[in-house]
Amino acid sequence: MELAEIRKYPVKAVSGVIVNTAIVERWGLAGDRRWAVVNEQGDPFWLGEHPRLLSVAASVTEEDGLLLDAPELPQMKVPPATGENVPVGFQELDTATLAHPDAHAWFTRLVGEPARLVWLDDPGRRAVPPSHGGLPGEIVGFAGDAPLLLTSRSSLRRLDDWVLEGAMERQDDPPAPLDMGRFRPNLVIDGAPPYAEDDWREIRIGPLDFRVSERCDRCAATTYDPVTLEKGKEPLRTLARHRRWDGKTWFGIRLVPRSRGELRLGDPVTVLA
Repeated sequence: MELAEIRKYPVKAVSGVIVNTAIVERWGLAGDRRWAVVNEQGDPFWLGEHPRLLSVAASVTEEDGLLLDAPELPQMKVPPATGENVPVGFQELDTATLAHPDAHAWFTRLVGEPARLVWLDDPGRRAVPPSHGGLPGEIVGFAGDAPLLLTSRSSLRRLDDWVLEGAMERQDDPPAPLDMGRFRPNLVIDGAPPYAEDDWREIRIGPLDFRVSERCDRCAATTYDPVTLEKGKEPLRTLARHRRWDGKTWFGIRLVPRSRGELRLGDPVTVLA
């Protein structure tokens, strides 16, 4: 097994950036989801309600600012956040730092309602939620329920096969293969049997060890094509048929790093437990 893709998401809920190497911090990949878009109450915007966030291409500047691009909007260079700390509605986190007001106006135009861009100054302030398998001392940025999400190419190929079988049964046109971007992974592996990751508890990727905190349940955000932004029924329809238990559908696993270091494409993947 090997590491086949590395993806970062500079702003929570925007499109990802595929890279060849990445530094792993205790809270996740360096440059991954230190920024988030929130409403006036501080609650994060959800892709399932605001799929236009997927149209945003974001990159981190050398000064820890951002460069934002989106169709029909001017390019926006966001300086490092120096605003006041405001309340936010993230589990295990009470406040975050406001970005420059121009960034708020840019995202407001994008989503069509008042929006603000915020920065997490210190990921050490946010614990991995115990309700999602977090242990004392484990931390996470704006990523959600764990520092990293891992998916498998063979599991996606099996899912594509199931989607095609369902289409044939319904006499629908053959669907295109699903884009892995729908599942918003940080790490994508190749060479494992389909869904073998369900049973992993500890893995090593290159020089680094990771704890599997939980399997990843999937939501309606996966039903948006990350390129066209069109909404469909897949993959949830097929996951509900083949991968549903405990009232949820499942694809991928969440990881907590055991140490800091560098990952590279092609790094070997070893199951430890």
